[in-house]
Amino acid sequence: MSIISIGTAFNIDLEFEIAEFHKRLLAYIIDFVLLIIFLYSMKYLLYNGLVSDEEKSVGLDILIISLPMLLYSLLTELWMNGQTVGKKIMGIRVISLEGGEPTLGQFILRWITKFFEWPFMFGYIAFSNTTLIVYCFITGLFGIEVVIIIAVSPKNQRLGDMIAGTVVVNAKSALTVADTVFMQINQTDYKVMFPQVMRLSDRDINTIKSVLTQAGKRNNYDMCHRVAMKIKEVLNIESDLYVDQFLEKLLEDYNYLATKE
Repeated sequence: MSIISIGTAFNIDLEFEIAEFHKRLLAYIIDFVLLIIFLYSMKYLLYNGLVSDEEKSVGLDILIISLPMLLYSLLTELWMNGQTVGKKIMGIRVISLEGGEPTLGQFILRWITKFFEWPFMFGYIAFSNTTLIVYCFITGLFGIEVVIIIAVSPKNQRLGDMIAGTVVVNAKSALTVADTVFMQINQTDYKVMFPQVMRLSDRDINTIKSVLTQAGKRNNYDMCHRVAMKIKEVLNIESDLYVDQFLEKLLEDYNYLATKE
């Protein structure tokens, strides 16, 4: 299994497992099938009773069928932390090459480039089974280019990933703010030890949690020590806590202060 090392803001390399090609292909097929099911289902509902002949129009077709299909991958990746339904089923996820969750701009870049890689003729043109079969065939031909690019790319990236600065990894190794940073602080008398932590960015906090998680899995806290030293230097903090306890306390303080703002 291929491993990618991603540098972080603390000059610490985190390792992620690159998603195998067959998982990405199956995820795409799942999403594609879901869209085809949505297409036929909506056309049946719209044109078999819900909409009168007088109300039928290409504009209505585009609004109710084509637009949701057009936005599917963008919105699902935004709402599901880098995953579409297909990616979630296959256990893979999109992350930034900086190690955290991609920004809105990165998601949009990935989405826009799909029009060139997997040309999608949206709902309203597929009025017949023959048209749909031809469309699927053409999409498959263009998909060969995507397969070649992923195969020759060192990080198994498609063109959209290269432009957006993202990579697809196995979900179990994809650590994002939404997945890992949140902690519920229920203590009413909680005492903040390091208020300086709010000077760190969400990406910095994400990196701290990622380092702690990987250190726990490997029982190797050298990375924690290096990150702790860097943070103490940047934030001008002195602490006698063990490095892992220090980083954990930073996360707790961050969560507590963030919810109080």
